[in-house]
Amino acid sequence: MAERTDRSGGAPAGVALVTGASRGIGRELAAGLARAGWAVGALARDAVALDELVEEVTAAGGRAVATPVDVTDAGAVAAAVRALESELGGTDLLVNCAGRIEADEVPPWEADLEEVRRVIEANVLGPFHLVRAVVPGMVARGGGRVVDLSSGAAHKDSPVHAAYGASKAALFRLGGALTAAGREHGLLAFEVAPGVVRTAMTEGMATHAERTEWTEPADVLALVLAVARGELDAWAGRLVRAGTDTPASLAAAARAGLAPRARVLDVLPHGPDDPLA
Repeated sequence: MAERTDRSGGAPAGVALVTGASRGIGRELAAGLARAGWAVGALARDAVALDELVEEVTAAGGRAVATPVDVTDAGAVAAAVRALESELGGTDLLVNCAGRIEADEVPPWEADLEEVRRVIEANVLGPFHLVRAVVPGMVARGGGRVVDLSSGAAHKDSPVHAAYGASKAALFRLGGALTAAGREHGLLAFEVAPGVVRTAMTEGMATHAERTEWTEPADVLALVLAVARGELDAWAGRLVRAGTDTPASLAAAARAGLAPRARVLDVLPHGPDDPLA
């Protein structure tokens, strides 16, 4: 694979696969990675929007290839990854961005079960399908990095959107498992919470109806690029949040020393004598 230059930091870039790349945060990340010198494989359901993304990236001098796919279809995901990697080369960075949230803000016992199923399939099974299709190649080539688009809902209780919260907690645990199993193979996973970016999804949520402050997509991209360049490896298996954390602040915290349970999904002990501590 020809070496590419990450123009944001000067380090060699590679091949990045981004799901949910047709709109919202996924599109911002796909376009931003391409601007930084990465060859981007874009995955989403909307073929027309993907074509527009590829045209935009190509016009700006970048490289992107797109394949429409539903991430909940394991066979289709495997075929899409094979097609993209045959053209771009092996994946160095996987960004699991595709996802959904319940439309109704109701307590768990009022949730529509079909909608719950769709949220879990998109937010948990989808990333599992990508991991199964992409990660074996990463391990065989000596490693890679996986970024999961997480959320505060993964670690904070809420009276609504229970399926979304459960799915993001499950995704956090999947990322932790990837790091625990893959570290010796050079594989690391990171949970990047984007904050609240202005997208069609967030603007349609009653929770954010009166919001005036939004996370900038550039802040999310900065964290993903820092992960991709290997600057935040100490944060593998941990949560970072755009708009609050920056690559510089996270690097400084890592140099100062991270506590074993810092920013991980865990059960806090009730005190020093807690048998679960």
